Amino acid sequence: MRTFPPRLPVAVLVLTAALVGCSKPEPAQEPVRSVKVMQVGAQAAEFRQEYAGEVRARSEARLGFRVAGKLLSRSAEAGQRVKAGQVLAQLDATDYQLGAQAALAQVQAAQTQYDLAAADFKRYAELRAQNFISGAELERREATLKAAKATLDQAKAQGSVQTNQKGYATLVADKAGVVLAVEAEPGQVLAAGTPVLRLAYDGPRDVVVSVPEDKAAAIQPGMGASVRLWASDATQPAKVREVAASADATTRTFAVKLGLDAVGAQAPSLGATAYVQIQPGAATAAAGAALIKLPTSALRQQGQGSAVWLFDAASQTVKSQAVVVATADGNQAVIASGLKGGEQVVVAGVHVLTDGQKVVLYRDKNEPKQPVPLDGIEKSATAEKAKP
Repeated sequence: MRTFPPRLPVAVLVLTAALVGCSKPEPAQEPVRSVKVMQVGAQAAEFRQEYAGEVRARSEARLGFRVAGKLLSRSAEAGQRVKAGQVLAQLDATDYQLGAQAALAQVQAAQTQYDLAAADFKRYAELRAQNFISGAELERREATLKAAKATLDQAKAQGSVQTNQKGYATLVADKAGVVLAVEAEPGQVLAAGTPVLRLAYDGPRDVVVSVPEDKAAAIQPGMGASVRLWASDATQPAKVREVAASADATTRTFAVKLGLDAVGAQAPSLGATAYVQIQPGAATAAAGAALIKLPTSALRQQGQGSAVWLFDAASQTVKSQAVVVATADGNQAVIASGLKGGEQVVVAGVHVLTDGQKVVLYRDKNEPKQPVPLDGIEKSATAEKAKP
């Protein structure tokens, strides 16, 4: 009788291999992240609020015709410098010229009537002196003369109005300045007063900045400030000249105008970007007090507030700590509560951490290594020699 080897071990091996193949691989461990930390401490708060603004002319005007008509020509363009009395635009003045001519004809007719009434009155006055006419007749001639005089005066006034209307068809610059914008083109039919050009008059310059509502109350006219132009590192003095009484409907900020001392050729160009630091009004009631400040990169959003990561050197882990931000001091945030001072706070990589995560401190590759003490080298050499 033939005997066959038992098949049970083979089946066990096949089942084991199948179970190993079906088991899930172990998840890879999350790499230990490196973070930058800083030790926080109380320091003096020197608040410096810097606002970005624009250089504008202190006096600007939208120039338009005082009469209606069709715009025939415009000789000024945006950015062009104009002189006082220079012609900027011209309307079609045909109707106004005809009106002036009609008014002149009325003046001549009224003058003729007045001369005739004056001659009649003179003649009747001589007849009255000889008792050839009654006094009532002379009074009627005198009334006719006065009426003719009034008609003549009315015609002359009307003639002056028509002459002025003809002159208003020419738009001239009342002061020297720079054309900021063009708001009408030849061929348009304009109503009286429609802006054609926006002109910035020569003279003092202002820097206009927008200030948040919580900072506007601390700014008053007369405060000093320093202005730095974007194209230059040099600063120049300025003074707060005007603070808007109401906030802008869109941005909800208050416009603050600061007058510059520089005039003439040294005045900055119109439209230049300027950075303003208002010196007396930038400090708050807490200025000079010892406060805790952190870089804005250390903050993260947690719920409805802000939080930071505290680094525990013993366990090499981080934990979340809620903080309350009072205000800003340049590029730093002033912490009102949540930190006591002396803690190590993560300042970089805060958005990829979790509570209790293990981390390592970041080391700059270019940071010089600490020199090894001489006795340490000797001990290492002795230990090497002692090895078998």
